[in-house]
Amino acid sequence: MTAPLSIATPVDLRVQPVDTLLERVERSLQVRFDRDTMVRKRRTVGARTDRDTWVRIERRPFNKIEGQGWNSAECAALLSVIRTPAWFGGVVWSDTAEAMMWRADESEPLPGDPVNPRTALALSGEWWAALNASLDVLAAHHTTRVATPDTVTVTQARVTQSIQAVFPGVLDTTIRNWAPAHADLTWANVTGPQFCLFDWEDWGMAPLGLDAAWLWGNSLAIPELAAQVRRERHRDLESRDGKLMALFFCSAIVGPHADPDDSRLWLAQMETERLVAELQAG
Repeated sequence: MTAPLSIATPVDLRVQPVDTLLERVERSLQVRFDRDTMVRKRRTVGARTDRDTWVRIERRPFNKIEGQGWNSAECAALLSVIRTPAWFGGVVWSDTAEAMMWRADESEPLPGDPVNPRTALALSGEWWAALNASLDVLAAHHTTRVATPDTVTVTQARVTQSIQAVFPGVLDTTIRNWAPAHADLTWANVTGPQFCLFDWEDWGMAPLGLDAAWLWGNSLAIPELAAQVRRERHRDLESRDGKLMALFFCSAIVGPHADPDDSRLWLAQMETERLVAELQAG
């Protein structure tokens, strides 16, 4: 009988000491980090190296890996047509005492800074064309991976539960089409002015339209930007599956635990009324 997975202790790498972690990765990859370039997030930390590369270190609990695998960077490296940083190699290790897995991936540096949504309306037509081409190529790909938006595997049951808990009038939540998705398409994971899509740890099969819905949902604080995303990804977002994905995203914004200070809330409420009505009308 397989022993149950232990539960990892919550860790926030924005405040957790990381010197020992960085030193371990330096020894493993035989690089030196420029600590002045370090970017720290809740479960990742990254920095430029003396090889003029970028190393990203990620922490993930054991129970967030089961079924998904731990090879996102290697698999994403095969998506050669999509504009993403070239991957050079990495190292993986487990920490059984803390019930977590670590991996460090070395890749080429990003071609620009992550896009600030406040300036995204100034992105060029070439940028949007590159985004559209990359998402279209990705959706036509094939993978055995399953997407894990917010580190949780996306399933029909999860979609149904999330939507009907907030929008009980939507009776049919069946997803018709599944396709590969990045599954974390936020403005923080694309660069400008030259387009590049990075941080592929959650990618895999997902309901068609999930990526478009994620970028649209992360634009709701700026109505003009949300409208721009709808125009660019019209085919995805106006499909039945795309509308369900938009509700899936918004269920966390307008649900019973809605944050009244969330700048996306007002437009999310208006948009979900439209989406529910359209889905009910068939």
